[in-house]
Amino acid sequence: MTPRHPDSAVPLLARRRVFVFGLVVFSLASLLIGVAPAGWWAIGGRALQGIGAAIVAPASLSLLTASFPEGKERTRAVALYGATAGIGASLGLVIGGALAHWISWRAGFFVNVPIGAAMIVLAPRFLPETGRHHGRFDVFGALSATLGVGALVFGIINSAEAGWNSPVTATAVSAGVVLLVVFVLIERTAAQPIMPLRLFASRRRTGAYMARFLYLGAMIGFFFFTTQFLQEVLGFNPLQAGLGFLPMTAVNFAVAMSIPPLLRRIPGSLALLAGILITLAGMFWLSRAGMDSGYWTGVAAPMVLIGAGQGLAFAPLTSFGIIGAPASDAGAASGLLNTFHQVGTCLGLGIAVAAAATIPAGTTTAHLAAQVSAALTAGSVLLVLALAVAALLILPADLASRQKQTLTPSPEPLAEAAR
Repeated sequence: MTPRHPDSAVPLLARRRVFVFGLVVFSLASLLIGVAPAGWWAIGGRALQGIGAAIVAPASLSLLTASFPEGKERTRAVALYGATAGIGASLGLVIGGALAHWISWRAGFFVNVPIGAAMIVLAPRFLPETGRHHGRFDVFGALSATLGVGALVFGIINSAEAGWNSPVTATAVSAGVVLLVVFVLIERTAAQPIMPLRLFASRRRTGAYMARFLYLGAMIGFFFFTTQFLQEVLGFNPLQAGLGFLPMTAVNFAVAMSIPPLLRRIPGSLALLAGILITLAGMFWLSRAGMDSGYWTGVAAPMVLIGAGQGLAFAPLTSFGIIGAPASDAGAASGLLNTFHQVGTCLGLGIAVAAAATIPAGTTTAHLAAQVSAALTAGSVLLVLALAVAALLILPADLASRQKQTLTPSPEPLAEAAR
């Protein structure tokens, strides 16, 4: 995955052009992976695909915020955007499993090409263009952030094989931390930073970034290790494993579609807390699955809870990440939200792999089941932290803001943005 650098492209260049360029890169990379003759080719294609995704994700949310003024319309649009992200993650496993079983693993990448081509053709027709802004790219900020996150992820993953006492692990983690500190220092003085630190002045936005980081860190481990459990422990083929996620996908879709009207009745922070708590209950339940577990009680039932929790959580996580951001920072807020999303998945998977590696070596199916349990337990811990962040940062600020809006019908934009 390539970390998102929000201000490095979207605000300086026209948003629709950036979005279309990202689609071209992503689609071309998918084609290259599909025809890959060797492993190195596929890995290179995945890296290019990550670059395309790093361009598309913040540009799409930035276009959305530019198209809808802050209010009910934007709230609904962002809620549907967030719901789509959650549904897509789970539905992709179902479709990918079917394609891998019936055709080939390559088909899962080829299918991106016509979808991307259709979006490229339709984008000029449906998406408004935005103006360009003069400025310079924050090259040093981008390099320090990318290298810092990369070193940190490598160190965590390497610890699973070499241990935390390994010189390579210690060096990588230390270098990652130092580079990220350097990145923050650069952002404090940069004329046009890729991560404007003023965006962290809002407790709701800061909480949303941190909670998204932790929540996605837990979810990536769930997808990765549950797939292994279904195939290696329960003996499912790729199609069955993909269909095994249907309980989660169906419930996720149903709950996510009910989010826009629900958020008109209750504070978004309450929906977020409920979503994280329900996800935590499902994740912990699933982490108890073992050799004697059946699919319906050991996997499907916890998935129902995880799907419901994800359906509740994704939309408010997205809306709180951009709430109150001035128009000039819309691209930066969108990019920062997606940065924490992607970095969370990278580090979360590294943490899950490291947790699984704590299980003593073995080759039996029981050993794999124990590794899955350890990884999902680590995901549960991340969800506990996400719940704490939402309760301590987002909930109080959101309730205070709603109370102020009730008492003062027309709050000043700057006061709203500062909460």
